[in-house]
Amino acid sequence: MDITIKQMETEEEIRGKAYVYWRCWHDTYPGLVSQEYLDKLTPEVCEKLAFDWPDGILIAKEGDRVVGFVGYGEQSRELPDCGEIFALYVLKEERRKGIGRRLLNAALERLDGRERVCLWVVKGNVPAIRFYQKHGFQPDGAEKLAASVGAFGIQMIFDRSADLSGAGRLSG
Repeated sequence: MDITIKQMETEEEIRGKAYVYWRCWHDTYPGLVSQEYLDKLTPEVCEKLAFDWPDGILIAKEGDRVVGFVGYGEQSRELPDCGEIFALYVLKEERRKGIGRRLLNAALERLDGRERVCLWVVKGNVPAIRFYQKHGFQPDGAEKLAASVGAFGIQMIFDRSADLSGAGRLSG
């Protein structure tokens, strides 16, 4: 398995990212978010979103196939002193191969100027919460309802000054 992590650039890569987003939502979130939202989240909707928001996206490619992506930004929507991971998705059949870790590390590297990085994860998505904890993120107690998807999210923070173990930093 030869995986390349790179900035998303081409229309083909944007379509690949859209497919990953669509598949991951439908594979991961039934029972955690509103079924009505999932029913409306079609491949076409995901493709429109991907073309409308192409910036700050790193993709994982195996050959010509996009198998995962991470979205990141220099400033959190809720915490102006934090960078943010907006999204991290890997196709179900490609999980547990280190792709998510590589994507997360690549985003953290690009946010190296930020002491803290935050993200939101769907409450109840235990595998994702464990993944982020393994890589140095900790829940900070903040929760919010994402009414559009019918689910609560919990905020998690990666604090470089508190990360003495090196977790979440370009390991492996």
